[in-house]
Amino acid sequence: MAAARRIVVKVGSSSLTTAAGGLDADRVDALVDVLARFLEGPGDADGKEIVLVSSGAIAAGLAPLGLERRPRDLARQQAAASVGQGLLVARYTASFARYGRRVGQVLLTTDDTSRRAHYRNATRTLDQLLAMGAVPVVNENDTVATDEIRFGDNDRLAALVAHLVRADLLVLLSDVDGLYDGDPRTPGASRIAEVTGPKDLDGVSIGSAGRSGVGTGGMVTKVEAARIAAAAGVPVVLTSASRAGDALLGRTTGTFFHRTGRRSADRLLWLAHASAPRGALTLDDGAVRAVVERRTSLLPAGIAAVEGEFTAGDPVELRDTQGRAVARGLVNFDAKEIPRLIGRSTRELARELGPAYEREVVHRDDLVVLHT
Repeated sequence: MAAARRIVVKVGSSSLTTAAGGLDADRVDALVDVLARFLEGPGDADGKEIVLVSSGAIAAGLAPLGLERRPRDLARQQAAASVGQGLLVARYTASFARYGRRVGQVLLTTDDTSRRAHYRNATRTLDQLLAMGAVPVVNENDTVATDEIRFGDNDRLAALVAHLVRADLLVLLSDVDGLYDGDPRTPGASRIAEVTGPKDLDGVSIGSAGRSGVGTGGMVTKVEAARIAAAAGVPVVLTSASRAGDALLGRTTGTFFHRTGRRSADRLLWLAHASAPRGALTLDDGAVRAVVERRTSLLPAGIAAVEGEFTAGDPVELRDTQGRAVARGLVNFDAKEIPRLIGRSTRELARELGPAYEREVVHRDDLVVLHT
């Protein structure tokens, strides 16, 4: 932890706002004070780099719009985000300016990050901001995101960004100082200091983390984010915002999630955890075995059915005959083309329809297995 150079820090709405829904300038400044201590001049090989994934846009927009609580309907959430995002970034800009640091706003939706060209652009932008000594402030683009293209919570977004920027560490900040084996407000509940793998959480009841009512996440989303990051080779510290300094210094605090896997191709992680399938292909038993066990491409001969409306390049689910999603991939054909391909060999299709049809429906390089 102490040796980590590039760190992604995620902070939730409850750590930045008042109970009434406005930004708490003192809380923002306190967080920036901690982060700024680890940022040295650009170009210094020993300097730390921080990417800040910050919630709070919708919460910050509640009070200015006269809303007493977070609205449930998407239109008013987007309106609150539109007002609040400017306030949030302005506050960070002013706070980091006290240390001579500039910030750069990066707003993402899953549609921006599940497609190859888009996530390459996101990578370049974040890398360039860091190279120029700026602090990227990342948030979901709530002003335009629909239910179909939402990450759902910034914890998961932070895990994916940690992989995207090749971070050495992910720090998830909450209003609870770690993961407990029960409700932390209940006498006798104990903090779990380390998690080496999924089995360490067997029998652990994971409940909500926040109590303010202005955020969308909870301890469930944080543990899921930690699992995603750890499986992608990024260790994770889960602790409270008040102990962010300890986490960045490598001191024992919160819950530490050890790496459980190695880094994979960027697009596969995004495909597994950030993409919203636009349709589904049902595979016969042989094709399921080929895709899941042998990790081969999906050919037309292995498809039994198709559903949904999608175009070439969209993410689709690959299901077994029981309807269980076993994989996800980027499809090479439009939905309307696939019915005439079902069950046929690529050689036969090439003879009848032309050489463009002598190819995989989903190439193995664009496919991630969800269940084995």
